[in-house]
Amino acid sequence: MKTLTVKEEEIMSHIWANGEMSIRELQALYEEPKPHVNTLSTLVRILEEKGFLSHRAVSTRSYKYFAAISRDKYRNRSLTGVINKFFGKSYLGAVSTLVSEEKISVEDLKELIRQIEGE
Repeated sequence: MKTLTVKEEEIMSHIWANGEMSIRELQALYEEPKPHVNTLSTLVRILEEKGFLSHRAVSTRSYKYFAAISRDKYRNRSLTGVINKFFGKSYLGAVSTLVSEEKISVEDLKELIRQIEGE
């Protein structure tokens, strides 16, 4: 799966959070200084080419853009990509690294196991 740049992630976050919108509606969600409409249009076109966004015509010159991939699907694919690339496809290796770097505690892991076994 193709990756997103920081600016593309911002746009996707807005669309995932707010749903379908036009470029002007998207621009309104940004704080000052707001990105130029042409900049957003270019980024949105790139996101469409990458398969993250799609659109529907509202009028002859107006479009509404919507997510073509859910946030969960993107997150899962991104995580899988990181695991494959940096941990040799080993989820255990990734979790082991998180524990050894104290990003997750052994108690957290035990709680996770309890939750899984309780399902």
